[in-house]
Amino acid sequence: MPFASLPPTKKRVALACALAAWASAGPAFAQYADRVSATVEIASDERRRGLSWSEGDPVVRAALSVPVTEGLSLESSAVSLWGNDRHGGADAVVDLGAAYVRQIGGWRLSAEGRYHLFPGSSGQGYGEIGAGPGFLIGPASIDLSGSYAPRQSAVGGDNLYLSASASAGVPGTPLTVSARIGRSSGNVHNPLRAARLRPDGAYWDYGIGVDYLKGRWFAGLRYADSSIDASRARHGGATLIGRLGFSL
Repeated sequence: MPFASLPPTKKRVALACALAAWASAGPAFAQYADRVSATVEIASDERRRGLSWSEGDPVVRAALSVPVTEGLSLESSAVSLWGNDRHGGADAVVDLGAAYVRQIGGWRLSAEGRYHLFPGSSGQGYGEIGAGPGFLIGPASIDLSGSYAPRQSAVGGDNLYLSASASAGVPGTPLTVSARIGRSSGNVHNPLRAARLRPDGAYWDYGIGVDYLKGRWFAGLRYADSSIDASRARHGGATLIGRLGFSL
């Protein structure tokens, strides 16, 4: 039976199993490259830049990073969306790309390029590039970054996202606390499509979080909010997001 014709409940189970199986391929790559990393987790919401991409529903997430050469790695991730209306009824989002990171003393310079695919929908994919510096101060890290999606019909124009974040380990504990703030803006060429990423025009998003790491297991709790007018976008207001996962 084709995936699209499965009942909603069976579709969710099939997609969750597929994501988990896809991520478990990580150890096989370890034979050919050092420090391959893979994670699988569940979360109460998939929220990006202050907007829920899963309409407030729980998700399954899998990610895989494969080093190519020093500082350069191939990155991929997949998240269940359960037929999200924001992305044309997509069942998932698959992010594919490459990232380059170079450490110079306490400074960390990074650059990346990613393309977002949306299985279960058509004409929704778009790409973006990003770069930024970071600085380590003892157990703390401060990062500045910018991501730009050039003009594309899928997002009704272009999109610029600037952000700042900080994180620090709590001495003597497996806990890390973090905070971030970001701003989305851009030019609009198709208002209906642009509302997909900026439903209320240019806006701010912000949040704080705490993460726990024990061996291969990790858990986290994050508060996220934005300046978006709640009447203009569903699932754009304040929320508390929990997650639980493990690395392979």
